[in-house]
Amino acid sequence: MGGDFSQGVEAKMGRKAVAVFGSTGSIGTQALEVIRQEKDRLKAEVLVAYSSVEALLAQAKEFRPRYVGVLNEEAAAKIAREVADYSELVVGGEVFSLVDAADIVLNAVVGFAGLEVTVRAIEADKPLALANKESLIAAGELVNEKLAESKSHILPVDSEHSAIFQCLEGRDWDRESTMLILTASGGPFFRSKKAELDVAGLKEALAHPTWSMGPKITVDSSTLVNKGLEVIEAHFLFAVPMDRIKVVIHPQSIVHSMVEFKDGSTIAQISRPDMRLAISRALLFPERASSPFGSMNWPTDQTLEFFQPDTENFPALDIAIEAGKAEGGAPCWFNAANEVAVAHFLQGEFQWRTIADILSLSMEHYGSSKPSSIEEIYDLDRESRRVTEWLIQKIQQR
Repeated sequence: MGGDFSQGVEAKMGRKAVAVFGSTGSIGTQALEVIRQEKDRLKAEVLVAYSSVEALLAQAKEFRPRYVGVLNEEAAAKIAREVADYSELVVGGEVFSLVDAADIVLNAVVGFAGLEVTVRAIEADKPLALANKESLIAAGELVNEKLAESKSHILPVDSEHSAIFQCLEGRDWDRESTMLILTASGGPFFRSKKAELDVAGLKEALAHPTWSMGPKITVDSSTLVNKGLEVIEAHFLFAVPMDRIKVVIHPQSIVHSMVEFKDGSTIAQISRPDMRLAISRALLFPERASSPFGSMNWPTDQTLEFFQPDTENFPALDIAIEAGKAEGGAPCWFNAANEVAVAHFLQGEFQWRTIADILSLSMEHYGSSKPSSIEEIYDLDRESRRVTEWLIQKIQQR
C-alpha cells in the first residue's frame, strides 16, 4: 500500500502520535503501558508486529490505532476482517512506510531485523526512540552518516543509554576525557562457580534476577554479550572512543549507568528497575512522565555493590568489545553470529558455555571489511549467519 501516511497525525491536537514497531514484545507492551498512562500526551497511531496477531489484535482493540501493520502476510490474513472496523491493515514490507504516520518512531524490534525500521525512520526525518541496539551495532557508522543528513535524532531506550543520556543532558562535557560507565546486573550467573557454569543450560540462563525481558536478551544478559553490545552502541550514540567506556557489575540494578567527568565528578542515574522510565523519557522528551516509574521512595535501606566483570568465566564480553574496537564490519559479524548461536541455544541444542565458544570460532572466520552501504551490511550479516550455522553443525557432529 502506498500513499501519504502523514495524514491524521495528532501532534497538532496536543498528542504525540507514536509508531510502535514490535508492539507485542517486552518493550512494545511496556511502551503501550506508558501511552495508556499518558493518554493526554501520547497516542498509539501505528502498531506493528511480525506474526503475533492475537496479541496485536487485543492491542488494536484497546488503542484504536490508525494503522495496524503485520509483516507476515499469512498471519495478517487471520485478523484482516476484525481490524477493518477501526484500523487500516498494512501488510508485508509496506509496514515500514508507516514511519511517516507518526511524530516519533519506537523501534522495539528484536535483533538485526530492526535495522530497516531505524533506516526508514531516519530517512523520514522522524525522531527515533531506539530500543533495537542491533541497528547501531551492525551499521553504526552508516546510521550516523544518515543521521548527519537528516532532521532525525535518536533517543535511547536501553536503560543504560537512557541513563547516560540523562547524565549528560544539558552539561558541558568533552568526549576525549569523559568516561561512560555502563552497569550490568551480572545476570543469573553472577555468583555462580565455574563448575556450575560448566553444566548450565537454558533454564538457568533464563532465570534473570532483576529484569523481566524477552528470551533472547535474557540469554545475552547471562553471557554478558548484552553489555558488550551496549558498549558498541554507546560508542556510536555518544561519539565516545571505545576506551572511554567501562563496564561494571552492579547486581542491584539501581544505578543504571554513570558518567565520570574530567574533574573526577561522577553523576549517576538511579531508579528501581522499570523499563517504562527509559521508554517514557524517550517518547515524551523533552518533557518527563507524570507517573513515577521506578521511584526509589526515599529514604530507603539499600546497599549498592559494584564489581569488575569476570571475563574468564564470561569471555563473550571481551569478544564483543574486541569486535567493537575492530570497527568496520566486525560488530555486524559478531551480532549475527550471536543471534544464530542464541537461537540454537534457545532450542536446547547445547549448553550455555558453548555460546561463547561459537562466538570465538565465528570471529576467527571473519575477514576485515568496511561496508560502504546498507546493502553490504545485509550481505555481511547473511555471510556471518551462514558461517556460524556451519560451525554449529560441526560442533554438534562431534
